[in-house]
Amino acid sequence: MGGARTLTREEYARLLIEVGAIELRTDPERWFTWASGERAPIYCDNRLLMSYPEARARVADGLAEAIRSSFPDCEVIAGTATAGIPHAAWVAERLERPMVYVRARSKGHGQARRVEGRALRGERAVLVEDLVSFGGSAYAALEALGEEGGKVIGVQAIFSYGFAEAARLFEQACVPWQTLTDYDALLACLELDASTRRILLDWRAR
Repeated sequence: MGGARTLTREEYARLLIEVGAIELRTDPERWFTWASGERAPIYCDNRLLMSYPEARARVADGLAEAIRSSFPDCEVIAGTATAGIPHAAWVAERLERPMVYVRARSKGHGQARRVEGRALRGERAVLVEDLVSFGGSAYAALEALGEEGGKVIGVQAIFSYGFAEAARLFEQACVPWQTLTDYDALLACLELDASTRRILLDWRAR
């Protein structure tokens, strides 16, 4: 898939739909509960990309090209555990860069590391996320990478819900961020009746 043209935001959204990464539940009694505790009518599971070689290659190509274009000084690729790890690995391979990954919390045994991989010595790193919701996990990973000696120059994710909370956190961290696709592009691609579209729009605007 190397050398394939970069997809549009809508094309990346359609790719996620095609592999079944997007699931909707319009009945509030059956809404998903995210790890953050948020109740939502939508769930984006980009881990499913691992099971589809062509789709994961298109996404990895897109992530790598986006980093190459926007963060050309990147020296290390960092992934967030666990969903960001495979994407970071594929990107690091394409860019021929070292890779590390960040745990949600330090191990309680062994070397008790939060960041796994070789030690960072001030290298410029880009954090790869599978998706961004409120930005909390990415923000914590940025702090961990900084504490371990890295200098994070950007965050590159596959998908974002577009919540203002995430934008505020990245602005607070003074770290630019971008995604291949987002909630608005997704809604533009889904064939929805008026009622379902209103539920999804009202939830995001809550």
